Amino acid sequence: MLDLNRIQSNPEELKEMLKKRCMDDTTLVDRLNQIIQNKKKYQSEAENLRAERNKVSKEIGIIKSKGGDIQAISASMKEVGNKIKELEDLLEVEENNLSELNLNLPNFLDAEVPFGKSEEDNIETHQHGVKPTFAFTPKAHFEIGEALGIFDFEKGVKLAGGRAYTYFGKAAKLERALMNFMLDTHAAEHGYEEVWVPTLVNDESMKTTGQYPKFKDEYYRLDQDNLSLIPTAEVPLTNLYRDEIIPEDKLPISVMAHTSCFRREAGSHGRDTRGLVRVHQFQKIELVKFTKPEDSETEHRKMLINAENILKKLGLHYRVLLLCSKDTSNSSSKTFDIEVWMPGLNRYMEISSVSNFKDFQARRGKIRYKSKEGKNQLLHTINGSGLAIGRTLAAIVENYQTEAGDFTIPDALKKYF
Repeated sequence: MLDLNRIQSNPEELKEMLKKRCMDDTTLVDRLNQIIQNKKKYQSEAENLRAERNKVSKEIGIIKSKGGDIQAISASMKEVGNKIKELEDLLEVEENNLSELNLNLPNFLDAEVPFGKSEEDNIETHQHGVKPTFAFTPKAHFEIGEALGIFDFEKGVKLAGGRAYTYFGKAAKLERALMNFMLDTHAAEHGYEEVWVPTLVNDESMKTTGQYPKFKDEYYRLDQDNLSLIPTAEVPLTNLYRDEIIPEDKLPISVMAHTSCFRREAGSHGRDTRGLVRVHQFQKIELVKFTKPEDSETEHRKMLINAENILKKLGLHYRVLLLCSKDTSNSSSKTFDIEVWMPGLNRYMEISSVSNFKDFQARRGKIRYKSKEGKNQLLHTINGSGLAIGRTLAAIVENYQTEAGDFTIPDALKKYF
């Protein structure tokens, strides 16, 4: 959700933003301009009629004081009142139209975000480590896991259909070890407070973080209960402070949660159909920060470093990308993706997105802070994966595989075994 004053006073800025996002929808901007013009027209006409009514009301008082007949002029003013009510109703319709349009608009992009038409235009900012070398041809994680009997995709399909999986034995334990390792690291070294949150949330929560109403069909929803399964813990964590005012001295607030995450993957038919890369349910550690606007860029970079630190401790090679305008999500102002190297798949794979939403989510959820001067202001929200656990597990299996067909585990995880 954008600042209504901003988009009403400068529709051309909105037009340029949509163009940069490759959403050059002139119809949308034309509709916005028409709504603005209608609002101005109805407001002006209603104000003129109110002024006329006030003027005539004084005249009626004078006529009454002199014993004159006010029947005709009173009837005329009744018609003016009806016209004012009609204009107010029209104005309310346009206000609702503007609110609905605004809920479906993407966020303004940070000036640092490069223009691009696809993921090919994302900019690599840096890499860490080197790709591992093998004296044999490395296998994909699903080949290794199935051969060892610790991944069973057929049972996952039997239980839940396509893009489902089951772990057995050491794989289940490794997933649990990764969860604890990530939570412990983010708490002890990065200062995040662990929170346990629901995996079912109401529509208002999904609206605050930007999933609803525009992308409602992309998520699992329980219509009978008006609840949705979360796509990420970003949703419940961000909504912890919906409709609240936080004292300035409490900021920044850094929270995290481990949850199951649920996604339809509706637009990924034929992509990564095997393995743990693109599934309907997965485990993830999510990081969320609430910060003052002037601190959000610094806190965004800190969160990126926090997520990278997990991969460094696990000894995994990765690269960081600054996403281009087309690849930046609807709600984000600027996003960095971390991609881990997968030797078995012979490509990089996204394992974390770290995004600065600025005041976009805070405006939708009325999340504010009270400044030292006593003024209530919108804060900024930041979130990132710290990390996607299933993909991290897959990366460990591929990067630490041996020629014998099994794999070792990073030193950082050994205490959890």
